[in-house]
Amino acid sequence: MILYHGSTEIVVSPKILASSHTLDFGKGFYTTTSAAHASKWVARKLEREGLYAKPGYLNIYKYDENKTRDLDILRFDTADEKWLDFVMSNRNDPRFEHKHDIVFGPVANDRVYAAFALYEGGFLDKTGLIAELKTYRLVDQVLFHTDRSLECLVFIKAEEICHE
Repeated sequence: MILYHGSTEIVVSPKILASSHTLDFGKGFYTTTSAAHASKWVARKLEREGLYAKPGYLNIYKYDENKTRDLDILRFDTADEKWLDFVMSNRNDPRFEHKHDIVFGPVANDRVYAAFALYEGGFLDKTGLIAELKTYRLVDQVLFHTDRSLECLVFIKAEEICHE
C-alpha cells in the first residue's frame, strides 16, 4: 500500500510528534492513501503560515505489512459509533491515551467538525451524528502512533507542492 504525508519538509525518517492541538487519533505520524488530500493539506498549511514562496512536499511511502506481525492495529472501516467515541476521546479528554501502534480510519474533515459541534452542543444525538456522517465521503487516515510502527514505512520519494 502507498501512503502520503503532506509537510513543509521532506520527511525521509518519520517521527512520532505531539501536536499543540488535539487530533482524531492522538499523537503520532499521520498519513493517508489520498495524494490529493495530503497535497491539499500542505497547500492550506503553507497559506495559513504565510509561506507563499516556500514549497511544500508530498512525501510518499510504501507501507510494509510484513512488519506489522506483532503490532496492535486498530481499524475503523467507517465513521461509526466506535470511531466517533475514539475520536471524541482523543479530541476532548486530555488524559486519554491509547496503546495502539497503528490506527486506520476516516479523517474528520471540516464538514465533520461542524457536525461534531452540533453533537457537542446537544443539537444532535449520537445516532443523528452517525447518520449525518454517513452522508459524507470521508478520506482515510493512517496514524503511526509508536516508534515501532514507523518501521513499517519505507520512504520512496518526495514531490514538491507549490502554493496555488
